Amino acid sequence: MRLGLYISTAGGSGIDEILHRFEIAEELGFDTAWVGHTFDWDSLGLLCLAARVTTRIELGSWVVPTFPRHPAALAQQALTVQRASHGRLALGIGVSHAAVIEKRLGLDFSRPLRHAKAYMDVLPSLLASERTRYDGPEFRMDVALDGGGIQAPPILLAALGPRMLELAGSRAEGCAIWLGGPHFLENFAVPRIRTAAREANRPVPRILAGLPIAVTRASGARESAERFLALSSKLPSYRRTLELEGASSPGQVAIIGEEEQVGSRLDALADLGVSDFNAITFPVEGDPDAIERTRTFLAHWNT
Repeated sequence: MRLGLYISTAGGSGIDEILHRFEIAEELGFDTAWVGHTFDWDSLGLLCLAARVTTRIELGSWVVPTFPRHPAALAQQALTVQRASHGRLALGIGVSHAAVIEKRLGLDFSRPLRHAKAYMDVLPSLLASERTRYDGPEFRMDVALDGGGIQAPPILLAALGPRMLELAGSRAEGCAIWLGGPHFLENFAVPRIRTAAREANRPVPRILAGLPIAVTRASGARESAERFLALSSKLPSYRRTLELEGASSPGQVAIIGEEEQVGSRLDALADLGVSDFNAITFPVEGDPDAIERTRTFLAHWNT
């Protein structure tokens, strides 16, 4: 299982500080450095800059919302990062949530699956610099991008519901899953992804799991995870994921414990078929060294 580190942009971090975090992730030996896309920094813009201060590490977006972006515009951004990084981009995309798309941006979110399918109809060919014609209810185009001969980056589709998981399995190079614990992965997500890939006569895509993680003995670690996840776990799709997991609160899916316990949880995820783990470290009350300790442990976990 490949290990990735989520690069935090919270707390008013400046660009030099954020880029230094990418450098640290590479120095520690992580396979991927992931960055989110909310309402502060543009993730692909950050990754383009991170490409210039790193040389090896894969650079991933977790994830770019598709509704506000014409697929040709997103493909052009992605190809710019791909060229700047010499082929190291992992393009994570997703439909986001009604609370973001409708309430904040004022866009129609009534047909997210239709939108995602239309996006996957055109994005692969756009990234491959092929002439792409499309005329549908989501968008219209007749365009060919010049990618400079660079190989198209893999498309990783964020998915939690059954139809979106099947779309990722049948059409994408990977599926990004946030807050899905072992029960959700084993009994709900992974079988759907694998079945869809098999029926589409495609190899099983990368299965990426993102979870909060802390190597710590602090008694308040679980409560710290609850606070860390409080906002995102209110979104309906994440609530449904936690219900399917059998978790009564979001902190229950966080990976917390001493090194042996955390290592066992990671081993279990790998056994379930998770190919990539996105480690989201978080502040632990009463343990100011938890983040650094966790990163150090992860850097040596599978060596």
